[in-house]
Amino acid sequence: MAANKDNAGASQGDIFGTTASDQFAHVEGSDQNKFGVSEEEAKAGAFRRPPTAFHDTIGSEKYPAEAGRYHLCWFLEWPDDGRPYRGWPFTKEDPDPLHPEFEYLHDVYNLAQPGYPYKKLSVPVLFDKKTQTIVNNESSEIIRMFNSQFNDLAKRPELDLEPADLESAMTEIDELVYPNINDGVYRCGFAGSQEAYDTACTKLFDALDKVEALLGKQRYLCGDRLTLSDIRLVTTLLRFDIVYHTHFKCNKRRVVDYPNLWGYTREIYQMEGVSATFNPLETKKHYFGSHRKINPLGIVAQGPDNYEALLSEPHGRDRAYN
Repeated sequence: MAANKDNAGASQGDIFGTTASDQFAHVEGSDQNKFGVSEEEAKAGAFRRPPTAFHDTIGSEKYPAEAGRYHLCWFLEWPDDGRPYRGWPFTKEDPDPLHPEFEYLHDVYNLAQPGYPYKKLSVPVLFDKKTQTIVNNESSEIIRMFNSQFNDLAKRPELDLEPADLESAMTEIDELVYPNINDGVYRCGFAGSQEAYDTACTKLFDALDKVEALLGKQRYLCGDRLTLSDIRLVTTLLRFDIVYHTHFKCNKRRVVDYPNLWGYTREIYQMEGVSATFNPLETKKHYFGSHRKINPLGIVAQGPDNYEALLSEPHGRDRAYN
């Protein structure tokens, strides 16, 4: 990926399946608490994501940046065996390289915090091999750490996806994208009432319309430079047509129906290293197979056809904005 710093602190060999400093002094739960739905909305059927629990920071005295010390746990798929309450399983083909005796993700959490609730398991998990505990399990904080806290070990320390001069622009974008698009698809899919679904769906497509218009004027969300805001959005866009459109009932339009969003998605997908982090088939198996409340039989939808080939077609964004 063009945005890859090749950080030695959590190297490719350490990635399987991905007291805080003032710079990362977020409220507990981070995105969920900043942008989450209210208790009143939840009672009316709105999906309310549980907050994440681990919020320590690389670069603090407790967790200094060190080569090879940290381990990022992430997964492409959900098990097919219908046992979600113990978390994702480690298989013989893809075991936990640090703890080969571990069978489930819950074993990692239980090592860090004995008795950790099954229903609050999540990935990614940033694990410290030295202290044998979880440093952080909030994705929005982990990507910020990877952007800056390993610069002394990085091959490309000059690459900054969170530049200070774009801080306000990124904040404005994140306030639009996270609650309405990133979490918005889940608020549609797991809505507990028609009203909650209608509200979430309207906000989702209003936000997509706004981003489509913005990307008709500039190459990236905050101008002519790729930022963490783009990385956060594209993870949802890549999964939208193959999962969220059908599985979460986000079916007013597809990403391919938005010329600017679709070109933007293809451009980032084609950046070095990005395609290796995305497996359409395994992604579909995970979503359609694990959410039995909204897909009781776990049947996986077939389409769209040739999705990876479509993502690899010329995007034209470089010509449009050079």
